[in-house]
Amino acid sequence: MAGVVRRSESSPVIHWGAMRHVPPDQVLGPGRRSALSGIVGVAGAALLAAGCTTTEASSGRAPTPGTASPSASGPAPGVMTLFGNPEFNFSGLLALGGSDQGSADVGEVLTAVNAINKAGLSAQTYVETFRRLGDRLMKAPEGARPDRETTRFRALRASQYYAQALFFVLGSRDPGSEEELYKACRGAWDTFCKLCDPAPVTAKVPYAKTSLPVWLFRPDASGRRRPTVILTNGSDGQNVDMWTYGVSAALDRNWNALVYEGPGQGQMIFVNQVVFSPHWETVVAPLVDWLAARPDVDADKIALTGLSMGGGLAPQAAAFEQRIAALVAMPGCLDPWLAFGQLREILTPNKEETNNVWNKEVVPQMSPADAATVKKRFEPFSVLAMLAARQGRMFTDFYTPAKLIQSMNITDVVGRIKAPTLVLDYDFEQFYPGQPRQMFDKLTAPKDYVKLTAATGAQLHCSPMAPRQHCEVVFDWLQETLQDR
Repeated sequence: MAGVVRRSESSPVIHWGAMRHVPPDQVLGPGRRSALSGIVGVAGAALLAAGCTTTEASSGRAPTPGTASPSASGPAPGVMTLFGNPEFNFSGLLALGGSDQGSADVGEVLTAVNAINKAGLSAQTYVETFRRLGDRLMKAPEGARPDRETTRFRALRASQYYAQALFFVLGSRDPGSEEELYKACRGAWDTFCKLCDPAPVTAKVPYAKTSLPVWLFRPDASGRRRPTVILTNGSDGQNVDMWTYGVSAALDRNWNALVYEGPGQGQMIFVNQVVFSPHWETVVAPLVDWLAARPDVDADKIALTGLSMGGGLAPQAAAFEQRIAALVAMPGCLDPWLAFGQLREILTPNKEETNNVWNKEVVPQMSPADAATVKKRFEPFSVLAMLAARQGRMFTDFYTPAKLIQSMNITDVVGRIKAPTLVLDYDFEQFYPGQPRQMFDKLTAPKDYVKLTAATGAQLHCSPMAPRQHCEVVFDWLQETLQDR
């Protein structure tokens, strides 16, 4: 794989595996008023999570174990179907894929999947099953005395399973346990980190009126200057995902890797109650300051990656932070608001009108499953939405978080990016179909485009079943791009 991705000023289009058709975005309604009647039925997982039809998303049908869906409209095109519901299936695939990097175990995940399907798939059974699995791993096995390495990776897997439960907790019978569940996830992550050799350097980097928690992983404690990658998460991932999609690969290649929780992410949202910022350069700049001051960081070789919605955050930062030497968008995301489908039809220039439609016409008709998905998708953009969801209520102010999400459109700033940039795309991209290619076309910096495909099992948003292949593409490109710098 290492020789496949090449950068040049001519900006080649590189296809990873066989090219497959990415279905067009089907979320736009014919008009706001005419679409309102259909919003409720498609507001949940079908539009916000997997780009599938309402019937597929809400059927809850039990899958045939070990099957693969041949259709782009199925819950998992060309990969294993763990759950009939595409939102749960995608989350389960992320956990299963993490097994390659030690952040999950195939047997543990599939056993949990079987238990959930046997009990009947729901947010409640999903949360209960994965939380119990995390709790079990954070305790020493009965009659055994695990060594440091065993304890370390049990904690990493526990963090994964707590993260799985955390994603769906707002749809469970105990949504108020969200912060507690996040702290369990974070506690397992911190346990893993403390047992690493060397342990990552931890710090609180000043940001606005608060600070960003950071973890700097190094291959060793020699103090040698090394290239460093800043790993940017998306709207609902946890730190364990950064291990799977960057830290492990960076360490294997003698790179440093910085993990951080920015506004709208991790501790910043669940504990500190700080929502996403459209000005991500103000988040990344203090991280670069902190790294550049360290003797074990090569300040001329600081790269920035963005996973999932981070594929829009990282480019926003790179457009204004000129010290970034290379950028990777995974995938390219120009406008996260487009991922909210027909819910966008609710937003008008008038706050009162918008919220009246939301509260009187949309919310009363929403199914519990769709309501849980909407609560989850909006909470990183509104503290009031998050607090209401924890109390089992739907937020009443749709206008404010919607305007925040809308403001995160980076279409007009991509042309400012000067750093060499790699844009990833995926067969059957569910959230941002078409946007990676649009970002690539707008870039004026040296650029490459790589599509990960079903031919190699790397389809779907962020290649959930192929994180190692994903990292090989990214780090081959980064090393080649920065080797002469």
